[in-house]
Parts: sequence; C-alpha cells; structure tokens
Amino acid sequence: MNSLEQLRYPIGRFRRPEQITSKGIEYWIGQIETLPARFRNIAESLSEEQLDTRYRPEGWTLRQVIHHVPDSHVNSYIRFKWTLTEDKPTIKAYNEVAWAELQDYSSVPIETSLNFLEILHARWVPLLKSLSEQDLAKTFIHPEHGKEVALNINIALYAWHGEHHLGHLAQTVQLNKW
Repeated sequence: MNSLEQLRYPIGRFRRPEQITSKGIEYWIGQIETLPARFRNIAESLSEEQLDTRYRPEGWTLRQVIHHVPDSHVNSYIRFKWTLTEDKPTIKAYNEVAWAELQDYSSVPIETSLNFLEILHARWVPLLKSLSEQDLAKTFIHPEHGKEVALNINIALYAWHGEHHLGHLAQTVQLNKW
C-alpha cells in the first residue's frame, strides 16, 4: 500500500465478508458499541490547532472527521429503521463531502458531536442486538449503485467505518508525535 493510500485507508479498504456468522455480527456490534468511548479518548486529547490538521493532503481535518462520524452513523441508523419497517426501501443518500463543508463542521465544538455519537449509539446498539436472522437478511436499495444491501453487511460496513475514522485520528496523532 502506498503512503497516500495508507493515509486514506489506515486500516485498509472495506472488504465485504465472505461469510456472515453470528460471531461476526456480535464482534461488529461490539466495535460499534465501544466506538464512542474510543473516539472520545483520542478526540479529547487534541488541541484546537491539532483539530484543524488534515489527516492526509487534501483530506478532511480531524475536526471534520469527528463531526462526520455521527452524521454518517445517524444516516445508517435511519436506514436500519426504514429497512426494518418497509419492504426493500430505497434509502436516501447524502453528499458527505458537501456536509463536511457546512458551517457547523467548523463552528460547533467537537464535544457536541462526541455527545451525539454516544447518544446515537446508545439507541442504535440495542436495536442491532435485537435483530433476528430474518431481520439481518432484510435489504435496502442504495440509489448510488441500485444494489440491494443486507443489514448484516451494513453492520460490518459501519463497524469498519468507525474503525476507519478512528484510524485517521490515531494515525495523525502518531505521525505528528503528539
């Protein structure tokens, strides 16, 4: 992996699991459950100047990453709700790059997003833990590619997503020796 690729994907790109097992689901939900505390642990150690550091050239600042994660996860939470209550809904996509340029990403204290992530996961994790095998097999349609996505795969994806952005924070701290 070249250095720019390593900066962009510190834990590697998402790889769709070949097999979905109950142990895998349990593991991914555990990652999602513990993410807010682990995210806070790194984020709270950062100064205002460090928060404005980009994790890679032309990438987001750490501040933008911190605000992005709860925005992304709330979108996923809503997608789970739609999928559990509707028949193969076409979900709403959002432009995460444009969202990261909105004023709240630069003006709202990171504490707000850290709290939001904790509160969101306090709702999302019990929902995830309650899902039956039948629920996990339910699908939504993603409008960007028109493909069906099963909830079990989406759990794996969002476990990876949290670790991916946690990796951005940790890698930037390590590379800058903060």
